[in-house]
Amino acid sequence: MLESWRWYGQFDPLTLPQIKQTGASGIVTALHEIPYGEVWSSSAIGAHNKKVQDAGFNWCVVESLPIHERIKRGEGDLTQLFDNYRESMSNLAANGVKTICYNFMPLIDWTRTDLEAPVKGGGTCLRFEATKMAAFEIFMLKREGSEKDYLPEVLPKAKAWFEASTSQDRDDLLNAIMSGLPGAFDRYDIESLREVLKAYDGFDKNILRENFKRFLEEIIPTAEKLGMRMCVHPDDPPRDVFGLPRIVSNEDDLNWLVNTVDSTANGVTLCTGSLGANPINDVPAIAQKVASRIHFAHLRNIAKEPDGSFEEAAHLTGDTNMPALIEVLLNEEKRRKAEGREDCVIPFRPDHGHRLLSDLDDEHVPGYPMVGRLRGLAELRGVIAGLSYKAGV
Repeated sequence: MLESWRWYGQFDPLTLPQIKQTGASGIVTALHEIPYGEVWSSSAIGAHNKKVQDAGFNWCVVESLPIHERIKRGEGDLTQLFDNYRESMSNLAANGVKTICYNFMPLIDWTRTDLEAPVKGGGTCLRFEATKMAAFEIFMLKREGSEKDYLPEVLPKAKAWFEASTSQDRDDLLNAIMSGLPGAFDRYDIESLREVLKAYDGFDKNILRENFKRFLEEIIPTAEKLGMRMCVHPDDPPRDVFGLPRIVSNEDDLNWLVNTVDSTANGVTLCTGSLGANPINDVPAIAQKVASRIHFAHLRNIAKEPDGSFEEAAHLTGDTNMPALIEVLLNEEKRRKAEGREDCVIPFRPDHGHRLLSDLDDEHVPGYPMVGRLRGLAELRGVIAGLSYKAGV
């Protein structure tokens, strides 16, 4: 498995020389400064890639080449947007970057209610708390019908939190929810979020699936021609958010994906944290079933709670059996090598991480501290080494 590290380029307080000290050899990055839907020029890609290579890394995965919201909504004439996306793919391939991670979550990316939840022993983590999310939707956003999306026991707690909250508490909650959008993007206040949600009136799972199917049919043939691998990131969290449907949340969704456009180029980013937040998901079992389509892996762990809350656990101590999951990936690599596949090595990165030690004083992209991720990488590296030794690799 290829050890990699996410780097946000000009938006990242961490430098490539600092990242070099982690021992990772691959960089997962993107041109976050380019607005969604615009072409990534070959010159811009080349300049970014040169920075990566000059620091001694391989730009192994694009995360991500974003999909414009009009494509997700299926709105208007999309010819130019699809053409732009294909041109960006071609420019990436020409610069030797051939794996693209992307997501099909409408409007907003990963969603948390707390960026600094305390963890046992010290440090902090990202957290999704059902009580706070319900308070946000019902009492701050005032989304009609939102109370139906939460368990009955959550509702009085949400009301109590809202009534006791200060304006700073509510500002912090909004900031946390908006922090899942990296790079050049639109953040929303309450009024602008209400306004933008109007564009999704009547939007449901079937509509989103049809629009996703169209995207795959438009893009995967180009990926095949260029020798590229597209790998969709699961929904985070794997539940509807703001009444918007999520369609990459469980085994059935992934089966739909790989069968809708049956191509090796149409694959999955196996995010153990995103899938692991869904109580119905057995993540190692899902990985086994879609193993041949896993082109990239985010390895992190989640501790779930009965009311739908969850928080980022240490990489080896959450609800997902990480050694079992890694064993699936190592076996898949072995199978691909026996077949002579060029993509026999699966890149992975330690995803998210607790904020520990010097992280507590250092600036970082939310969810991406240095020490916490380095701890995760070291733990994962140990599991991989042990399983590889056991298998005689």
